[in-house]
Amino acid sequence: MRLSHAPLAAALAAVLALSTAGCGEGQTPAAKDTPTAAQGTQTGESAADTAFAALSQRWLDGYLALNPVQATQQGDHRFDTEVDDLSAAGRDKTLAFAKGMLGELDAIDTATLSRENQIDAAILRNQLQADVWATETLQSWAWDPLLYNGIASGAIYNTMAREFAPLPERLKSVTVRMEKIPQVFAQARENLDPARVPDVHARTVAAQHKGLEALLQEFILPNAGQLQGEDRARLDAAVATLRKAAAEHQTWLDTTLVPNAKGDFRVGAEIYDRKLQFALMSSLSREEIARRSEAEIESVRGRMYEIARSVLKGRSDAPALPDAPSADQQQKAIEAALELAYADRPSRDSVVEDAKKTLAMATEFVRAKDLVTVPDDPVEIILMPEFQRGVAVAYCDSPGPLDKGLKTYYAISPIPDDWDDARATSFLREYNTRMLHLLSIHEAMPGHYLEGAYSARFPSTLRAVLRSGMFAEGWAVYTETVMMEAGYLDNDPLFHLVRYKFYLRAVANAILDQGVHVEGWDKDKAMDLMVRRTFQQQSEAEGKWVRAQLTSAQLPTYFVGVQEHFDLRDAVRAKRGEAFDLKTYHEQVLSYGAPPVRFVRAMMLDEPIR
Repeated sequence: MRLSHAPLAAALAAVLALSTAGCGEGQTPAAKDTPTAAQGTQTGESAADTAFAALSQRWLDGYLALNPVQATQQGDHRFDTEVDDLSAAGRDKTLAFAKGMLGELDAIDTATLSRENQIDAAILRNQLQADVWATETLQSWAWDPLLYNGIASGAIYNTMAREFAPLPERLKSVTVRMEKIPQVFAQARENLDPARVPDVHARTVAAQHKGLEALLQEFILPNAGQLQGEDRARLDAAVATLRKAAAEHQTWLDTTLVPNAKGDFRVGAEIYDRKLQFALMSSLSREEIARRSEAEIESVRGRMYEIARSVLKGRSDAPALPDAPSADQQQKAIEAALELAYADRPSRDSVVEDAKKTLAMATEFVRAKDLVTVPDDPVEIILMPEFQRGVAVAYCDSPGPLDKGLKTYYAISPIPDDWDDARATSFLREYNTRMLHLLSIHEAMPGHYLEGAYSARFPSTLRAVLRSGMFAEGWAVYTETVMMEAGYLDNDPLFHLVRYKFYLRAVANAILDQGVHVEGWDKDKAMDLMVRRTFQQQSEAEGKWVRAQLTSAQLPTYFVGVQEHFDLRDAVRAKRGEAFDLKTYHEQVLSYGAPPVRFVRAMMLDEPIR
């Protein structure tokens, strides 16, 4: 699963699938509406801390102005009528800003900063370096059409999906944005080089682009009556102009981009390794990630085999269950045990309702076991918007850190109407009843939703805007283990089995990502990893194969993140001994605002910030 707005650089927006969001044209917000980047200078802080606070504020203001669609998603509504400028001039402006900020940061002696500011400085430096690299080297603007689709669709979706302002006000803002979206399409056609665009990217964006009309049908047209007179006329004209521009762009996608897309989706070792560094901010190398992932697969399969032996014992249809199985015997036993779990699955039309029930159960369990204090922030399960389908089955879409009291959306992709029964059944076997429990744990409680609510409370806006995807994904996977350890579903062995299978997906993600982008894996090798070695259903594996081609350096965040969370818990438990309390530990981990896990470790264990 993925966070819908992974918080790496704007320049990496397409790469790490940043979602976007969206107050009135020409409005100047009051001072209280302007976000503050740092925690503020306190008595005793150094001159360097004061300088860094000012620099952080300048970066935040400049960054959000250059990325207005993301600014709305983050909850800064100063730029709600603007869209990102990806023209050559716009890219030059973004590059100059990042280099200028980097130069200013270099002039500060970060060793003299407070420990919290040392962390923020390291995160900001990573961000700025990523921005420069992405613009100059990665050049997503020249080969990834999903970047433009995200901006165009996000400009509407996030302006309208959350009630951060009265509906008429948001409609006026989105009217101005709709007037400007055609320029995003024009920039796409100007910038994209079909020879560099991978076929899978072209075909995916051609399908997703059709979702723009669904956004109009869901958010704009039913609410158009909220505006009257000139405002209504302007909205109607903007819709008509946007529909015409979208149709023209769809024709270009279908007749020019898709037939001529000849790029390689594999980014190669040099690009991949650099991108991995920016995405993870981890000390683990690609080679170490691969080594640990492979070892973990074998270890987890061994645990799954022991569960399989226990649930299949005495069954007349059970395969051989020796103490020391061959690889084939292990495979058959685990598959047979999983069939027992697959038999308990939702119907084609009940996935969302069943997910609601599992969320309620998980929330009640977390409270009963006192694993962590549950926030009051609202959360709602929704059908995934059409324009965001095709990458992940589910995601957690938390409100921006500058928007307070708004809903978190736990989005699930519905089964497409055109899927036949065989394909739908494959999907429902993967997302069986016990897997839906895990999905709700991961995406919501006590996973992404809970972590996002805690993160939004940290006083550093800079850290909130640059929230670590590796911390967040690692936490979500970690909580699956926490719930299992606490006895969720009465220690049901089939739940444990399905949880290990779900965890194997996270492990496989890390192997798959570098296998595809560095080692040149073909589909057959990728499917063997997913279907045979890690027990994924064909439909899930097919979707992941597409996702692995569309993205790079995001899939490892799950495994690397959870490994660092496990290592941190072990280290803190060893240090605190009998004084270790799980709830206290969880709330302390969550109190730092979701920086890379290595910085949380440094703070909790009083280690150097590096």
